[in-house]
Amino acid sequence: MESLLLYIPVFLALYVLTSQFLHRIQNLPPTPLLSLPILGHLYLLKTPLQRTFARLSDRYGPILFLQLGSRPVVVVSSPSAAEECLTKNDISFANRPRMSVGRILGYNNTSLVWASYGDHWRNLRRISSLELLSTHRLHALSDIRRDEVRLLIKRLAAGEEKRHDEFLAFDAKTTFVKLTLNIMMRMIAGKRYYDNDAADFEEVKRFLEFRAETTRIGRKSNLADFLPFIRFVGGSRALERDMAEVQRKRDGFIQSLIEQHKRQMEIDPNCRSGSKEGDRKTLIEVLLSLQQTEPEYYTDEIIRSLMLVQLLAGTETTVNTMEWALSLLLNHPDVLRKAQAEIDRRVGNARLVDETDLPQLPYLQSVITETLRKYPPAPTLLPHESSEDCWVGGYRVPRGTMLLINAWGIQNDPKVWVDPEGFRPERFMEIGGPRDGFRSLPFGSGRRGCPGEGLAMRVVGLTLGSLVQCFDWKRPSDKMTDMTEGVGTILSKAIPLQATCRPRPSMVKIFSDQI
Repeated sequence: MESLLLYIPVFLALYVLTSQFLHRIQNLPPTPLLSLPILGHLYLLKTPLQRTFARLSDRYGPILFLQLGSRPVVVVSSPSAAEECLTKNDISFANRPRMSVGRILGYNNTSLVWASYGDHWRNLRRISSLELLSTHRLHALSDIRRDEVRLLIKRLAAGEEKRHDEFLAFDAKTTFVKLTLNIMMRMIAGKRYYDNDAADFEEVKRFLEFRAETTRIGRKSNLADFLPFIRFVGGSRALERDMAEVQRKRDGFIQSLIEQHKRQMEIDPNCRSGSKEGDRKTLIEVLLSLQQTEPEYYTDEIIRSLMLVQLLAGTETTVNTMEWALSLLLNHPDVLRKAQAEIDRRVGNARLVDETDLPQLPYLQSVITETLRKYPPAPTLLPHESSEDCWVGGYRVPRGTMLLINAWGIQNDPKVWVDPEGFRPERFMEIGGPRDGFRSLPFGSGRRGCPGEGLAMRVVGLTLGSLVQCFDWKRPSDKMTDMTEGVGTILSKAIPLQATCRPRPSMVKIFSDQI
């Protein structure tokens, strides 16, 4: 037994040396020395992952190879490498890896987010870009966003009046969730689910339930995606059961909305399917119109998958961006004052800020862009997978390799940005716009770039601009707002923001005249 123990270090040394030799002759990207049998480099991962990847990239280089269980993974952490992946190799990396979330929540990897690159995905992308999220449609539904933001301002002003001009407590997370989900549900189905006593109580209850469960599950990762042999063991099995149950609830809820619209169309084919938004179609109506022309393709399942992508992808990331932005403004009152001064100068106090004003508010836009730089919604973007062998930075990336682009690492890299830890909106005023090559890519880029960027920027810009224009803001105490990052694929605050506000004296008359 003792002699056997003596050989263990020898075996480990031979294993490591052999692995490194094979790695080098295959011309794979640099990798940490010790890759354990079965586990590979999983032992190195600590949350938050984007910070772990940034530390590893600092040590081994901006193109990093990791063996995470059974999955080969390349992590890219430089603008030039990201550009090479998303331009020259864009088609090669246009696939998504097969994972439990895509299988269970993504309709067996056929949804817009999780479908492999091909005719089906291209058609879903075309529908989203042209039919659902085009500039024309976003403009047609702009009144929804304006109405919801003004209702928010009205509620805050009314609540403050009851406090006799004191600063009013503001629960940012809850407020932004209600606002954003009302916007999305009105765009999708012509319904409001918050602050509306006339809404169907059971329907609202089902909606809130599956949304909360989706958020909870989204913070977890399934180790079986990297170690398949544990799929039927303990926590992995329970997580997949939870996913399946959430998907059943989500499916049932969206299908009930589809059936409501179908029944209304049967009663009155000339009616806008019960929409309360005048002559403008809701997103369900758009898809049901397509279903009438191509029923074989536009099945109810396709409609459900598209609606869930719009609803879930369009809420959580937007809510988090607004919460991060307001947190940063509270910690940097000088920036807040500059944003207020710009709105006062360019919009004035005789009317409320509107979406059409946003292009004329470059400092406000820079505040949002700087927020997205520091806290990108998906810090490592969604994973890609190579469909063929390709080359990145002179290294070979084999077919079937998962690609993670560490957007957080690139956007917070001192080799790329001056004072990356600071909050300096002025940096984007200096470069003349929100984009700066591949140094900043909060919404991704290329074929798999986020199609909802335009909608997100409109919602964030109008909401933040309205709150800055109408209210004075301060922290509840002298302590700085906690900026600790939460755990999950979506970058949220670990501690939800609590703020205080009161109407600015110059805006009080507007509340009664225009809201």
